[in-house]
Amino acid sequence: MTASQPLATVIQGSLSRGLEARLNPGVSVEDLRVGKFVVIQGERHRFFGLLTDVTLATSNPQILVNPPRPEETLLREVLAGSGTYGVIALTPMLMLVPRQTEGERLYPLIDPNRLEDGGPALPGAEAMELLPVKTVPAHFSQVYEARELDFRTVFGWEEDPTRRNFAIGQPLDMAVPICLDLDRWVERSNGIFGKSGTGKSFLARLLLAGIIRKRAAVNLIFDMHSEYGWEAASEDRQATTVKGLRQLFPGQVQIYTLDPDSTRRRGVRDARELFIAYNQIEVEDLALLAEELNLSEASLENAIILRNEFGRDWISRLLSLSNAEVQEFCEQKMGNKASILALQRKLTRLDDLKYIRNSLPHNYIGEILEALSRGIHVVIEFGSQSNLLSYMLAANVITRRIHQAYVQQTERYLQSKNPLDRPRQLCITIEEAHRFLDPRAAKQTIFGTIAREMRKYFVTLLVVDQRPSSIDSEVMSQLGTRITALLNDEQDIDAVFTGVAGSQNLKTVLAKLDSKQQALVLGHAVPMPVVVQTRPYDEKFYAQIADPDWSQAADAEVLWAAQKAKEELGL
Repeated sequence: MTASQPLATVIQGSLSRGLEARLNPGVSVEDLRVGKFVVIQGERHRFFGLLTDVTLATSNPQILVNPPRPEETLLREVLAGSGTYGVIALTPMLMLVPRQTEGERLYPLIDPNRLEDGGPALPGAEAMELLPVKTVPAHFSQVYEARELDFRTVFGWEEDPTRRNFAIGQPLDMAVPICLDLDRWVERSNGIFGKSGTGKSFLARLLLAGIIRKRAAVNLIFDMHSEYGWEAASEDRQATTVKGLRQLFPGQVQIYTLDPDSTRRRGVRDARELFIAYNQIEVEDLALLAEELNLSEASLENAIILRNEFGRDWISRLLSLSNAEVQEFCEQKMGNKASILALQRKLTRLDDLKYIRNSLPHNYIGEILEALSRGIHVVIEFGSQSNLLSYMLAANVITRRIHQAYVQQTERYLQSKNPLDRPRQLCITIEEAHRFLDPRAAKQTIFGTIAREMRKYFVTLLVVDQRPSSIDSEVMSQLGTRITALLNDEQDIDAVFTGVAGSQNLKTVLAKLDSKQQALVLGHAVPMPVVVQTRPYDEKFYAQIADPDWSQAADAEVLWAAQKAKEELGL
């Protein structure tokens, strides 16, 4: 079989259920795999689709009653292709049509009988237009293997000067880059999912490197397990460690640490220390930690009474109160003594966190915000402080204050309409996302607010999680793009496809993924769902993604941002 030969012939199907195509003589069913990309040449349109299932069929059921014996080679060859044949299930994803101008077609309709470069003739990628599938090809339309030009037409190419494309991987059976449109990626919140050990952190690091290299947004990364900022253990047996973002982009990435001793032991010499004061913790932050601290509703209600009385320093004042002072406070302010004493006892656990202080002379969160405004990407390492209590508290406190600052900046920009006041697009990366975004917490935490707001205030999320079923369904429906490695739990699989049309065929594709370096990508940043062999994060990648001259890049970024803002405002 050569690239110019059609693989199969469409025999039946529908727009809702997909198509069935009978394999042509000479095409072995064993050469076709689920997830393969195909092109269906109709009478008037060219369809780009995905192979979702492979089945065996017969023209006469009697053949199965008395099948050929193993030694009857000739009989098997006689039956192959006529009495027995293969059928593939196809899901058309896009229609490829030549662009039109002023009511006239730039290129003639593709002649299915004229072959060129291994397939039906096709104008250049820039001359084609992608349209949603609203119909199906006619009976007996021919199915071809997708070619490089087809992929460039659909997914673009990384060197395209007009778009911020980033190659995340390639199809399972072709060495052709599959690109994400990073401008569309950062427009909405996104998710990376997969069971433990499938390489979620490597996928996240790969994407973050692409965002930094293409300058699509500025990143704030809560690095729970110290995997993003500096070097981390490799999943490749041939390499012991892989480089972190600070090593790849020394001029653009700054590491902050909540555990300086742990960070220094790992060889990071220029990380900045980060502390949080009690007066920066709100009752809303404690509500997120209710399960970790075993706080009752009564304790949280009394925390509000304490905050109203003592202001921002209410936690420090509470921890210093004696039993008699608590009794007196309750008599004066109608508080519940048992609940306040329980709250006082449980909040003493916060003293065990290395980064907590009673008060701070320096505004560390303001320093992070200033770095983000200059286009510096920030990685916050937790070191030994990576337990859930520590991670959830720090991430929520820092994100809430940064979000407040972005709301103020956005309001100022909308009032002034000055492109220089436009906030930089911010992408916040969190791991163990279901802890922040479960149905209860999503309605209370700043992360749930950001996920629902989408890009209203120029802030989006990148959520990394192995249990998407535990994330609030409303939040899942707001995720623009989802990159999903292997999942086994049915509830997790259903959650990933929340709000996705035609998800049944995609579930079959997802179930067939390998446990390493394969992922299903679908959503806003790609024109159609696609299974990819993910791009290796290795020395070759380091060389391709190398940090350019930062001073020149920064100047270019300022000019680009100002120009784009003017265009959006119609100036």
